[in-house]
Amino acid sequence: MRKLMIPALLLAAAACSNPEDPSNTQETNTAASASVNGLATAGSFATIADERERALALFSEIGKVVQHPRCVNCHPRGDRPLQGDAGIPHQPHVVRGDGGIGVSALRCTTCHGAENYANVPGHDVWFLAPADMAWEDKSLAEICEQIKDPTRNGDRTLADVADHMANDELVGYGWRPPEHLEPAPGDQATLGELVGAWIEAGAHCPDPGDA
Repeated sequence: MRKLMIPALLLAAAACSNPEDPSNTQETNTAASASVNGLATAGSFATIADERERALALFSEIGKVVQHPRCVNCHPRGDRPLQGDAGIPHQPHVVRGDGGIGVSALRCTTCHGAENYANVPGHDVWFLAPADMAWEDKSLAEICEQIKDPTRNGDRTLADVADHMANDELVGYGWRPPEHLEPAPGDQATLGELVGAWIEAGAHCPDPGDA
């Protein structure tokens, strides 16, 4: 009788620690869903009870995208776009022009087509963000206030901002650059969810002077 009980106990112990156990799989999936390509998901911040602290934590995560070269390069502080992962001045020497599409002699679309070509990024439309939405060398607090300000964000409401971040195809280029360029962290859907959660938490901005 004792000989039969020992194998049975061993089998029971093995079943409890089985990696295929549904509860173990659920825990693994939950941990895996906490971030997407280096960007934390909105649900990762749900346990922060204080609304303002949650909003600030969410916007800090959003900052990983908006302060990334894929975004900052098209939000320069001057009239010349930036390029590459190092954010160097654009070559050839082009300037903003009216509407951010370049000057008549050298429009952005002279080189930038609908698709990436070799080392040249591509999209159906290609232009610089307005000068008053410059993010280059700006603190996260300054960028946050710009995003919320209708006089600088294209007369957008916060709902419009969320839709822009989540669905605008030119924003989406940040995750589809040529192979030699690093994509922004996460993906556009995750960014959209973070922005939506930030707005729901009050859309609070970091204090002025914060990084």
